[in-house]
Amino acid sequence: MNRGSLIEEVKRLKQERNAIILGHNYMDMDVQLVADFTGDSYDLALRAMETKADVIVFAGVRFMAEQAKALNYDREVLSPDLNAGCTIADALDRETLREYRERYPRAPVVLYVNSNVDVKAMADYIVTSSTAVKVVKKIPSDVVIFGPDYNLATYVERMTGKRIIKVPPNGKCIVHGNYVPGYVKDARARYPGAKVMIHPEAPLNVIDLADFVGSTNQMIEFARNSEAREFIVGTEIGMINALKLKVPGKEFYPLTTEPIARCPFMAMITLEKVYRSLRDSIYRVEMPRSMAEAVKEAFERTRKLLGD
Repeated sequence: MNRGSLIEEVKRLKQERNAIILGHNYMDMDVQLVADFTGDSYDLALRAMETKADVIVFAGVRFMAEQAKALNYDREVLSPDLNAGCTIADALDRETLREYRERYPRAPVVLYVNSNVDVKAMADYIVTSSTAVKVVKKIPSDVVIFGPDYNLATYVERMTGKRIIKVPPNGKCIVHGNYVPGYVKDARARYPGAKVMIHPEAPLNVIDLADFVGSTNQMIEFARNSEAREFIVGTEIGMINALKLKVPGKEFYPLTTEPIARCPFMAMITLEKVYRSLRDSIYRVEMPRSMAEAVKEAFERTRKLLGD
């Protein structure tokens, strides 16, 4: 089946099955074109809660589909490839988190949405890159356990002035965690008039060279509202697709074109796999109801704290 026919078949199956496709901003262009909603983790989590669809296909890595299932337990949630994991999420397990909770019994646990669902069920609050600083500022505690991303935890520590207990001490994104200042300097030399946007999963020495720091959705808003016409995009390279679709008329350049800029797990989600997922109801995301309820409770507690 050629690309055009595949896109049309996906659209037909969506209507037939009363299904929606949620596509992360890092997805390939073809996947973004068939998605009903595209956005960052927080945006898509909210979309998952609001939908009336019977079937949700989450075009993103596994923890995102798990999050959608936890918030919509009685709906069919599909992940096009269960092997699409995340180095951040896989950095933290329940036993390690339990040890930290025992060591710091008064410290609330804030977990990045990039966590596996069994770990996330132990959280007091669940945040994304766009809400982490806001949530930690509002928590009535000067000491917070934060995981699994070390770089985001370090950024939150700087922005809030609170003591952040990082769990684990070495969790990082396979893309952002390997960015270095030289990438920014080289990109500025290539595109001297462009504004540099950096994701907070990057190290502080890279963030310090940015014109703007934010989540993928925040990058879209910054680019849309900025008077600048050119932007260097310091996040996963698939983000260029979302920016081209949502901010037409401006130019976007990757921070680096080295292979490290593409997440191998995000790249596993293809148009063909989305089609197969819709056609054959694979792969269904499953978890105990008690686990889903714990995740949903932490997510709702976070929304209440934010005033959402």
